[in-house]
This record gives sequence, structure tokens and C-alpha cells, in this order.
Amino acid sequence: MTDLRPFHTPGNPLILFNIWDAGSASAVAKSGAPVIAAGSWAVARSQGFDDGQVMLFTRFIDTTAQIIDAVSQPVTVDFEGGFADDLSGLKTNIETLLETGACGLNFEDRVIGGQGLHDTGDQCERIKVLRAASVEMFINARCDLLFMGAKPEEHSDLIAPLIERAKAYADAGADGLFAPGLTNPVLIERLVKHSPLPVNIMRTDETQTIADLADLGVSRISHGPVPYLKMMSALGTQAKTYYEG
Repeated sequence: MTDLRPFHTPGNPLILFNIWDAGSASAVAKSGAPVIAAGSWAVARSQGFDDGQVMLFTRFIDTTAQIIDAVSQPVTVDFEGGFADDLSGLKTNIETLLETGACGLNFEDRVIGGQGLHDTGDQCERIKVLRAASVEMFINARCDLLFMGAKPEEHSDLIAPLIERAKAYADAGADGLFAPGLTNPVLIERLVKHSPLPVNIMRTDETQTIADLADLGVSRISHGPVPYLKMMSALGTQAKTYYEG
């Protein structure tokens, strides 16, 4: 298993252009990407499902295996909430994921199918289950504290509790911190300064360049559903030219 930790360097971030199946993975792999990353929203939507573990776990595993077989680069995936409600189910599922050859995962603290976030202590126990299953896999702890409700004006008040979660997740064995929704450069720099874990920021538009985020000390930049949305838009536009008139 490739160790993804060396790829995460503050100021020289790992850039992930997220894919959704074996075909898109192959295309991005040929572009020179050092690591291939699947995004759960795009993976689900490309197969006719909503995000949030609506797609069966067996189908998620099959898709992950197909992606890994299609490329030579290490692959990281969105494990969402582990597709399990208890620690026993989580243990079984992470062991199944490891059999595919995945080198990393995003693991979120949102209560999927419920409300709010998991209690910090409970989420730490869940992270410990993942860590115990593999010392090598890169666990990117996703915290949805800033993503829920999409209210950037409240983010300054949430940075402190986010940092506290980052510290707790690091102690539990996480390797990285993913903070989707955070776009304010001042707050990103503050998070990078105080987080014990390398910080992953998601770019959803062109307002912040990769160079901007690198200058803030970000260690990982992902693009979430944006590649899928752009590709589907381009496909629809091209098809329209054949059907109009």
C-alpha cells in the first residue's frame, strides 16, 4: 500500500481532481495526477443515486475496485460514514475496503440520514476502528462543522471548535483534516496554523487559485463534484448541437 502521508506538504499541496468511475479515473491518471481521488457525490450521481450512502455498500466496493484496477496510481475514496451504524459494522466494512487496495479515505463526522454531527468522542471511537484496521491507510477526517447550513458568515465562530475536533481526531489516529465549505483565506490560514493535521480545502470555483491556497499553507486541495458537473454540462451542450434543428 502506498503511503499517502508524504504527498501532504504545507505550501506544496496534493491536488486532487475528483473522479467517479474507472473511465474518468483513467483520463485523470493520464493527465499526470500522482493520486486518484473518487468523490462520493459524483460516484453516486453517475450511477443514478443521491449522495449519503444511498448506493449499496457492495456497489460502492465494486466501483472502488474497478477504479483501482484501471489506474497505476494510488487511490483514495470517500468512505462517507463507513456505511455502518455501529462499530462492529464499521470494522467489517473497512476490512472489505482494504481488500480493494485503496490507500486512503475520507471519513465524515456528519450523522448520515440524521441530524448534526456525531459527538466528538463517538467520532474518535469510529476513527480508532479505522486506524486499528490499518496503520498504513491515510485517514482524512472530514469535519462538516462549517459545511452544514452553508453559512460562511458564521465560520469565524466555528473555527475554534473545528480546531478542537482536529486535535481530537489527530489523537484518535487521523492523518488529515478535511474542512469542506471553508473559503475565507484568513480563516483557512488560522486553521492551518493551529491544526495538528495537514489541512484539505475543497475548491468549488475559481475565486481562489491553487497558488493562493498553497500560500496559505494548505496541504491538500480537492475539487469535489465540480469535475463531474463540468463534464456533464459539456456533454449536454455537445449533444444539444446534434439535436437542435
